[in-house]
Amino acid sequence: MVTYSYDHIHLRSREPMETAQYFNKMFGAKIKESIQSDGQSRVDIDINGLIIFIAQAEASTPAGPVDPYVGLDHFGLRVNNLDEAAADLKSKGAEFSMEPKDLRPGLRIAFVRAPGDVRIELLERSA
Repeated sequence: MVTYSYDHIHLRSREPMETAQYFNKMFGAKIKESIQSDGQSRVDIDINGLIIFIAQAEASTPAGPVDPYVGLDHFGLRVNNLDEAAADLKSKGAEFSMEPKDLRPGLRIAFVRAPGDVRIELLERSA
């Protein structure tokens, strides 16, 4: 049986380092400059083991689709206290597309919009 495990998420950005700096500021991501297999530069970030590659988008690359759309919609980050996380992110200038709310018993969520229209879900799960 084949076993699959997480390796990375790959984003394209018009300003990769600015995007990486956003993730550093908001989520404490570690930034590392890298080179892709095609020789082009790339910025990699690490959010507690969540690896994200950020490659330079060509000027002719179209902007992302308007929500909702088919394909990758968002990725989620779990937090212990959503209200504390939201307050911290807001103090750093984060834009929320959905404020913290109870989705169902034991689950609270919120959505942050990162550069390049990347949607990040914040989740607080309780027992």
